[in-house]
Amino acid sequence: MTKWIWFDMDGTIANLYAVENWLADLRSESVRPYAEALPMLNCSLFARLLNRLQAEGWKIGIISWTAKNGSEPYNLAVEIAKRAWLAKHLPSVEWDEIKVVRYGTNKKETCGDGILFDDEIGNRNAWGEGAYEPQDIVEILKGLRG
Repeated sequence: MTKWIWFDMDGTIANLYAVENWLADLRSESVRPYAEALPMLNCSLFARLLNRLQAEGWKIGIISWTAKNGSEPYNLAVEIAKRAWLAKHLPSVEWDEIKVVRYGTNKKETCGDGILFDDEIGNRNAWGEGAYEPQDIVEILKGLRG
């Protein structure tokens, strides 16, 4: 059985909600907040943990939503911006999968089993066992073994 660890981006590893005027920008279909968001954790430590876990047989992925009510062209631009953010802040991480899906998509149905880190309580509740809040990322990753 493949062991997966999934990470949401906005509010989990990328501090989107701290970007000034983030909501107005999303409503006007600007990708600026996605590009300017700062990491929410130490990227060097995070990358080392992810690379170690991959070496031990874990698969790692991103499962993130587009903006609410985004048009198809904007959703594509959001996905491009999120992939660029990952490449900029976590360049040594080779993600096994990156899924940027329409806002509101059920992450459990999209990803299946595994571990999920997500700031949205609704996503954690829908996921069930194995879903954690962002502040637990480092502690839980350090405790995992192949």
